[in-house]
Amino acid sequence: MSDACGCGSDEPRTGEEEEREPERLWQVSELRFAAIAGVLLLAGYAVEWAGAGSTLALALKALALVAGAYTFVPSTLKRLAQGKIGVGTLMTIAAVGAVILGEVGEAAMLAFLYSISEGLEEYSLARTRRGLRALLSLVPEETTVLRNGSETVVAPSELRVGDRMLVKPGERIATDGVIRTGRTALDVSAITGESVPVEAGPGSEVFAGSINGTGVLEVEVTTTSEDNSLARIVRIVEAEQSRKGASQRLADRIAKPLVPGVMIAAALIAGIGSLLGDPTTWIERALVVLVAASPCALAISIPVTVVAAIGAASKHGVLVKGGAALEALGRVRGVALDKTGTLTRNQPAVVDVATTDGTPRERVLELAAALEARSEHPLARAILAAVDGETITPAADVEAVTGAGLTGQLDGRPVRLGRPGWLEAGPLAAEVQRMQQAGSTAVLVEDDGRVIGAIAVRDELRPEAAEVITRLCSGGYHVAMLTGDNHATATALAAEAGIDTVHAELRPEDKARIISELGDRRSMAMVGDGVNDAPALATADLGIAMGAMGTDVAIETADVALMGEDLRHLPHTLDHARRARRIMLQNVGLSLGLIIALMPLALFGVLGLAAVVLVHEVAEVVVIANGVRAGRAKPLPTLPGGKPVAERPATVGASA
Repeated sequence: MSDACGCGSDEPRTGEEEEREPERLWQVSELRFAAIAGVLLLAGYAVEWAGAGSTLALALKALALVAGAYTFVPSTLKRLAQGKIGVGTLMTIAAVGAVILGEVGEAAMLAFLYSISEGLEEYSLARTRRGLRALLSLVPEETTVLRNGSETVVAPSELRVGDRMLVKPGERIATDGVIRTGRTALDVSAITGESVPVEAGPGSEVFAGSINGTGVLEVEVTTTSEDNSLARIVRIVEAEQSRKGASQRLADRIAKPLVPGVMIAAALIAGIGSLLGDPTTWIERALVVLVAASPCALAISIPVTVVAAIGAASKHGVLVKGGAALEALGRVRGVALDKTGTLTRNQPAVVDVATTDGTPRERVLELAAALEARSEHPLARAILAAVDGETITPAADVEAVTGAGLTGQLDGRPVRLGRPGWLEAGPLAAEVQRMQQAGSTAVLVEDDGRVIGAIAVRDELRPEAAEVITRLCSGGYHVAMLTGDNHATATALAAEAGIDTVHAELRPEDKARIISELGDRRSMAMVGDGVNDAPALATADLGIAMGAMGTDVAIETADVALMGEDLRHLPHTLDHARRARRIMLQNVGLSLGLIIALMPLALFGVLGLAAVVLVHEVAEVVVIANGVRAGRAKPLPTLPGGKPVAERPATVGASA
């Protein structure tokens, strides 16, 4: 909350306080005291109207004042002792002034209405905080672990790295781990926001909160419950919520100096007015001005929207790193997408092999596999998979030539593997061109100075890629594809996806330069894997990491992380952020407009203290309710077919 509001505590929240957060309106202490104050105030006016005794009526109103003031006066005095002033200070001064003028009922009405708004504010923030922390409730209360040859039921907090969990069908996984035995289809919808189950088997990573579908699994624990993926997500989001966006900084810049400014203005109105007219009238008007110009609605307008929007995104598998990232996401008008792993499945496969002079296909693949034997590049996985089951003799003295390929020695002869241009295609030039025009990446294999073959590796587009690009373009976003692949392959895949702007054969630093140039014309977001596109992600106005679940680097470095592998999260998240930003601007405009409208009405006595308080607090409730709307986000529909998606490769390679 902004300091300008100055009514809540700035102290960090403890675990016990988080446990005690209200789940129902009646559990909010401010609202309970407001209810008491309201009953007492109503009783006071009823006694007064019935003529049953002015002393009793005054006593009831005074008790109502005490009950309502208890919700904000103690914290206001505490903040004053720390040298901080806020809206609570203005309300306290106004209440004290009304009592001095003999208007105890007015003071009680002020305290009653203000305590209601404070309670509703606390409830709305607590509700959105609960929405985020509800992720932690996905972890089961107990799990079965195999120790000393027997099954033991333990709490997740007792799990140690290296333990073997036994997960039965229908059970949630207690912490992150790796499957050692068993196969299943995991329901990860609560974590990634994707409703289609994910196939998993031995060697597959699994995350806390996932639901085991069909098979019995043995899972080796890789993180403790305090440091699993869900706990890290919650910690990161809660820590990053303090990063303020432009709208919130604007609201704070207006609200913070406004409080002391209003106090000075009220003092001048009371002083000058008393010299020129009735002191009582002008002091009362000064108190009304004090309340009319209080910026609490302005101060709370952005935080409640940010917390609601980020909490809603997190429940659908999107990690937004604070208000600054949310606002930047809402301002985005251009999207640059990396090809490999973002637009494509990141599951390349060998689809064709062309050879020269009758060289066997197997020989070409054997040499390529010898060079790629110890590589983690996506193309290496495809080539090694193509010779699966055969004995591979790794090449000696293998060296990587940046952006070109690999060199090494095999059986005493020099061998090379690389892109066309670095290696001359020679008689295979036509075959290479055909491969590239079909959307495949072509690599050449050279044995002892002679090209013996070309290998076509294709990474298929994600099935939802064309739909996503259509949605982005119809939403008014400029879409570009950035890749290190050759122009022919990049152009073919871009045409298949519906992308017109293609930048190919780029190194990481080239991607950063292109992003910078595109950013000169519009606010740009870069979408990559969060690991290999670091320069471009850092250069863009907003970096979005794709498929970041379990990838610490992506979650730590990106402004926004899409936990799942469904690219449809991208336009879904952009729409969500754009809507949240509209709500922020609506709230700021309403709050400022209210202050501007009420000031002259208060100054010239058109509205009294109770009326101004009522209008102000109703407006604050409207602002809070409007901000909470940002917490509404629909889940993604299931992809056509609804079949389980293939498990994600355990190793994330370099992007092309």
